[in-house]
Amino acid sequence: MFDFSIVTNWFNNLLTGCMPEWAAILVECVVIGVLILLTYTVLALFYILYERKLCAWFQCRLGPMRVGKWGLLQVFADMFKILIKELISLKGTDRFLFKLAPYIIITSSVTMLACLPWGNGLQIIDYNIGIFFILAVSSVGVLGILLAGWSSNNKYTLIGAMRSGAQMVSYELSLGISLISIVVFAGTMNISELVAEQESAWFLFRGHIPAIIAFIIYVIAATAETNRGPFDLPEAEHELIAGYHTEYSGIHFGFFYLAEYLNLFIVSGIASLMFLGGWMPFHVPGWDGFNAVMNYIPGPIWFLAKAFFISFVIIWFKWTFPRVRIDQMLSFEWKYLMPFSLANLVLMAVCVAFGWHF
Repeated sequence: MFDFSIVTNWFNNLLTGCMPEWAAILVECVVIGVLILLTYTVLALFYILYERKLCAWFQCRLGPMRVGKWGLLQVFADMFKILIKELISLKGTDRFLFKLAPYIIITSSVTMLACLPWGNGLQIIDYNIGIFFILAVSSVGVLGILLAGWSSNNKYTLIGAMRSGAQMVSYELSLGISLISIVVFAGTMNISELVAEQESAWFLFRGHIPAIIAFIIYVIAATAETNRGPFDLPEAEHELIAGYHTEYSGIHFGFFYLAEYLNLFIVSGIASLMFLGGWMPFHVPGWDGFNAVMNYIPGPIWFLAKAFFISFVIIWFKWTFPRVRIDQMLSFEWKYLMPFSLANLVLMAVCVAFGWHF
């Protein structure tokens, strides 16, 4: 697989050769920031169209078809419409917190995106506690949702925010425990090392039954963590209008909208990195010719294909299962999902201790 660190090192040497080191670092930070924002925007727009088309396919419709060929420009028209909408400030709102909340959510989402490796050497943040850092940053988004609901001075937004906070805090436990199960199996929390150890086979296959159970638990918990159906109680239209962002308009509402879809890509990307090898190609031991062909496919394509597949499954959940009640959703987490995830963590530890894995 191509090592993208060759390109990044060349760019760094080019800058340090023609300017002071502090200026080179400043230029690199600006370039990286622009690339992250562009990637964030493009992925969010793609996911909006992706879900619309999948939803139409599930319901035997065509989806958006009017703007552009096959409706491909519809998301750009919607983005332009949001950008020119007036920002409305209502009476009785806490203006500072009301405006701060969407930026907290978008910052948390962008930081998590920067932690995902798209290829060999193609990542921005690579801590030795990468998984712990991602889980910590993901918890910050809950604060933005709670601030948005409380500062809007609306009972519907407050109920939606409290629902979302309870849901995300609850399902973060099962999601984190399922990731810890893979950390126990791999023996490291560094994301690049986790991917590198899946060169011969993905953890989903090497980890035996505990890895499969952890993967299923993670997908269910990630669906609830991103407020996707059937766990979309914080935005239940028939009860709460639009949930915690009811009073937002213009670009502030756009931040919530983009972050929701980007979080779908992020949880799918984490699943591909932890269970499906990330940017590693699909290899079968002993099939040298097949493995050589798989190596010709670039790492970023492997990563995106796996992430889009997981996203397809999560979207499939939304348009297949009916919305559950809030008490059913929380009971499912505390009475079933978390005990199963804890038992699976113990099972994974036993399998690792006795070598009962591939």
